[in-house]
Amino acid sequence: MKKCKITVVKKCFNKELADEYAVDGFTECPFYKVGDTFITDYCKPENFCEDAWQAIQYYVFALSMDCDQIYRDWVNKPGIAVNCCNDGLRPVVFKIERLEEEWDNQKDLK
Repeated sequence: MKKCKITVVKKCFNKELADEYAVDGFTECPFYKVGDTFITDYCKPENFCEDAWQAIQYYVFALSMDCDQIYRDWVNKPGIAVNCCNDGLRPVVFKIERLEEEWDNQKDLK
C-alpha cells in the first residue's frame, strides 16, 4: 500500500449563495490554507476536516492501492486525483498524489 500526499490547491467562496443562505460573518473555509499538505495512507490525517475526508477518502484509498482507473475520461495523469469537499458555499479543492513510498504498517503502527 502506497502513501498519498494531499495538497490544498484552491479555496473557493460562493458569495452569491453565502449572501442568501449563510449566517452573518460567514467566510471562506478557516481550516486550510492553499499549499497545506498532508501525508497519509488510507486513514484520515490528523487535524483533517471530517467532512472533507468523507468527500475524498475513496480517492485516497484507491490511489494508495495503486488504482489508476479512478477517472477514465477527465484526468490525464496516472496516480493523481483532484477532488473537493462537499461544502457548497466554500469548497476546498485537493490534489491527491500517490507517492512511491510504501506504508510500513509495522513501523507506522508503533
